[in-house]
Amino acid sequence: MKLPSLAEIEAASETVYSAMPPTPQYAWRLLSQRAGCTVWVKHENHSPVGAFKVRGGLVYMKELAERHPDVPGVVTATRGNHGQSIGFAARQLGLKAIILVPHGNSMEKNAAMEAQGVDLQVHGSDFQEAREHCRELSELHGYHMIEPFLEGLVRGVATYPMEFFKAVPDLDSVYVPIGQGSGICATVAARDALGLKTKIVGVVAEDAPAYKLSFDAGRAVSSNQSQTIADGMACRVPDPEAVEIICRGVERVVTVSEAEIRAAMRIYYSDTHNLAEGAGAAPLAALLKEKEAMAGRNVGLMLTGGNVDAAVFRDVLVEA
Repeated sequence: MKLPSLAEIEAASETVYSAMPPTPQYAWRLLSQRAGCTVWVKHENHSPVGAFKVRGGLVYMKELAERHPDVPGVVTATRGNHGQSIGFAARQLGLKAIILVPHGNSMEKNAAMEAQGVDLQVHGSDFQEAREHCRELSELHGYHMIEPFLEGLVRGVATYPMEFFKAVPDLDSVYVPIGQGSGICATVAARDALGLKTKIVGVVAEDAPAYKLSFDAGRAVSSNQSQTIADGMACRVPDPEAVEIICRGVERVVTVSEAEIRAAMRIYYSDTHNLAEGAGAAPLAALLKEKEAMAGRNVGLMLTGGNVDAAVFRDVLVEA
């Protein structure tokens, strides 16, 4: 995949800003004191669907409707935020959308997707099984199938790191969670388009290590593990194109445990009073794990989403 240029990202911004304003970034003092460095947080939890994915959905769906004005609908698989993104954009365009989720998916993310008017269907034990069922439904209904890692999605998503880098151009490092790869590849694209030297650090869950295994091997390596509180990172089959970009443009990939993710969720709430879902909190967990090495630096964290079920978050808080 060719990463988007500065002009392409700026053009995507026009589509994104027709539906939402830029999200804020703040340097939180309590987080900075805790981490021993200046900590800037990019608040994608403040988007219209509570996560960064909405940007990719808006851009991809607009271009799809322009290329194929007669498309009857779309079908895709998700753990929640991607599905909300596609549902949000489909509703704006008047398109039908079938969204597949695995059994046991977040009840509140499911409700949010249904509120967008999508046909929510449950299939499989994890994201990969739901994803594999999409092709059958696409052929059955004649719907366009949307994979989780595509150029149009990356181009739309790149608008949020672009905002971040323009607002805080002197960041030493930025920590980014890795799910299917659109967020971290978009961050590489925005950094490169602006000609910055910022190091990009990927973050994966210990119980969903596929992209760490892939980074270490220099090629896509699947894993049988994908059960984690960070459902946005629950990948077991990585995208080869995403792996290639990550290996080329990312400094390192850090693994964080379930306990470290849950602690970071609590810290976000206590230090900033922001809700962070597991994937959104994982970058903070990684920074705290590398606290000594990052002392005194100017560091960015991508708080990619805040869509955590109340019951899950209650349990996380009780653990404190």
